Amino acid sequence: MFVHLTREEEDALDEKHGQALSIAYKILLSIGKATNAERLIPVDWVHLSGVNYNTIGDAGVKFLTKNSEEMRFLVPTTINPMGYDSHKQNNLSNNFKRQQMEIVKAYEKMGSVPSFSCIPYELFQLPDRGHNVSFAESNAAVMANSVFGLHTNKESSLSALASAVTGKAPYSDLRIRSIRDPKIKIKIETELNTELDYGILGYFSGKSIKESCVSFGPEISNIDIYKTKSLAAALGTSGVCGMFSNKEINGNNVSFGKEEEKSVMDELNTTESGDVIALGSPQLGTHELELLSNMVDGKKFSKKCMIFCPRSLYEKASNSGIAQRLENAGGSLICDACTCLSPLLTHEEYDGVITNSVKAAHYLNKSSGVSVCLTDLRSIIRKYTR
Repeated sequence: MFVHLTREEEDALDEKHGQALSIAYKILLSIGKATNAERLIPVDWVHLSGVNYNTIGDAGVKFLTKNSEEMRFLVPTTINPMGYDSHKQNNLSNNFKRQQMEIVKAYEKMGSVPSFSCIPYELFQLPDRGHNVSFAESNAAVMANSVFGLHTNKESSLSALASAVTGKAPYSDLRIRSIRDPKIKIKIETELNTELDYGILGYFSGKSIKESCVSFGPEISNIDIYKTKSLAAALGTSGVCGMFSNKEINGNNVSFGKEEEKSVMDELNTTESGDVIALGSPQLGTHELELLSNMVDGKKFSKKCMIFCPRSLYEKASNSGIAQRLENAGGSLICDACTCLSPLLTHEEYDGVITNSVKAAHYLNKSSGVSVCLTDLRSIIRKYTR
């Protein structure tokens, strides 16, 4: 497939505006050819992954450090969580912290907003519905498409970086309106009550559906933000699907019942308990922090509890007293990081992690080698507070 470039884009590709910009256009051109894009289109906002040192390693640090000498972001660009909270004590190696700060400096030099959050849609004013963005974080991309009416593909860290530098993205997949209409529906044949139920639904659907958009029908029309985030994060984690819809469609149904629910739990629930509770994948927003503080008010966690949230929301929670209630219960609020691929949650330190996040369970089991006790938030509070 030939990707039509403007004269300005061709000049940039030919290094007439520097090597870094040429590299960015080469990345977009390769993706455009692979996804049958006819052209590149402008984007209004970029959200980058590839911020945690655990995810990009030394090669990523070297790439970012070198290219930050020349690369500059042309559109507003927010960034994903890094590996730890630099405001708190930890046992991480000096090398990890040094390399992590090199990544932070490189992104800041290029012009990013130091958001360190996987839920930018809860922190910043969004572009209007129908506008094109480039989101690399899986839950953020699914939420942007499904809830906020923005248009983005499920980007990689490199493709989103290229979009931030050029202000462009390939016109393909979920940026094309016709592809945003679901052609297959998950027929829900079991009762969904908790955020974990919706996460399991999302994880099963991502594994089962090879389309870019899936319908769940009207059953998911009136769920709260916590359940929606759980659904979106799990859907984006387990497969290629980048959008869900509540549109009704005829035919092409895939059943989701108790047997399918059990298959996901059998895969991800790998221990009966754990040494630590980890909440926040995606990071907890204002709604979830308030919900959690109301649940634990006057109680104490019986196990270590790590609560991951954006720093700006932690500051608001501190002003409202929510953070104090959580800390009085023994919770440790951790900012700028999240559970996924975190060096704070390793099999060397913990035999098992208790969480309500299907996304966290996937990465803890499969990437970090940590067993997971997967259960919903109310059950966690009932069992592990007194």
